[in-house]
Amino acid sequence: MPERETIERAQEDAREGKSPSTQAGEFVREEMHHIREGKHGASSTKQAIAIGLSKARRAGVELQPPSEGKVSGRTRKQAARDSAKGRADSDGKPSATRSRATTAALKRKGHTAASRSSLSKQARSSAKKRSAVARHRSAMKAVATKRTNGRTRASRRTSARRSRAKE
Repeated sequence: MPERETIERAQEDAREGKSPSTQAGEFVREEMHHIREGKHGASSTKQAIAIGLSKARRAGVELQPPSEGKVSGRTRKQAARDSAKGRADSDGKPSATRSRATTAALKRKGHTAASRSSLSKQARSSAKKRSAVARHRSAMKAVATKRTNGRTRASRRTSARRSRAKE
């Protein structure tokens, strides 16, 4: 079950007109914190992200299931099932036995999945798969929802990164 603050942050993102993937990022962020603080582990960074996305879908974030060919049919089906759960009005509590079993299995996994280097490696490999046009389009979309001080902060970060790269 996601924490109340995470749900509130995701709802705020939705009100600001940010994309479902940005809203879901809050749940992924929470998952990384859980792994770092030792609540449980994950076998890989991809698994940690998948857990966060699943929680987001179940919390009602309108995140599309992954497109055909990118993941297995089983994963697509599960993502669709999670989305349906998020749309349902029922307050069905999850099975306590199943929850315990899942947590116990994740506790046996390592904690490096949420390390800075693992996350960085995952982000780089994921970005490499996208075209320059796709990256540019999403950057332009981000600018539209960033507001003035957000853009100022981003440009300062970029210029600082560029000056470090020159050294």
